[in-house]
Amino acid sequence: MPPSVDYEQSGSAYTRHRRADPRIAARIQAALGDARSVVNVGAGSGNYEPNDRRVLAVEPSSTMRAQRPAGAAPVIAGHAEALPLDDNAVDGAMAAMTIHHWRSPEVGLAELRRVARGPVVVFTLELEAWPAWQKEYLREGAELDQRRFPTIDHIAAALGGRTRVEEIPTPADCSDGFIEAFWNRPEALLDPDVRASQSLWAMLRPGVEQAIVERLRDALASGAWDEAHGELRQAAEFNGSLRLVISEPA
Repeated sequence: MPPSVDYEQSGSAYTRHRRADPRIAARIQAALGDARSVVNVGAGSGNYEPNDRRVLAVEPSSTMRAQRPAGAAPVIAGHAEALPLDDNAVDGAMAAMTIHHWRSPEVGLAELRRVARGPVVVFTLELEAWPAWQKEYLREGAELDQRRFPTIDHIAAALGGRTRVEEIPTPADCSDGFIEAFWNRPEALLDPDVRASQSLWAMLRPGVEQAIVERLRDALASGAWDEAHGELRQAAEFNGSLRLVISEPA
């Protein structure tokens, strides 16, 4: 089993750099269709929660629950694998950038399908489609994330029903500071405060984070990164690893 993140210890920096990107949020909203009541599982600080529907958030970490803004949806302590809801209790369910933290993604995904009468929307990554430079310069992290993130096929199988997958381009000015958001501005990953809002770094073996940072810093300083990948800086968006897996009842 891959290592897990203790958000009670490492979650305090999350909201400084992790803000819902409105273009990604619009795709999630569209995928939820006409669902009026939605449970957001692994809700964290509330990124991507709809503000025009009845939302119940479920989040196990007290540190993350404490960072939810005033006026956010009500939140309860709980785990994806045992949702405190009856069968078909809500119109829809969502999980945004969270299933790789769950103790058992398969069980948690089955729970989302159990409690939702309508669509289940999972925002996640397909690691095979990570930008090439991330695979090169962040290779230890890429290897770790390959073990953490369920494949799209596994997610679809666990959800059941009628499932489709949508690709989401990552905007050049993405406001949500997950690692791929910096596909065209890798300098941001040299900032320890930015890295503190990304779960990957806390799980690496001692010394690996610093080795990655030095490798990337050297490539940027020497011009090697721009020589190989500089055309990315001119693009408006990148079709990388962001995916929506959407399950409708059978």
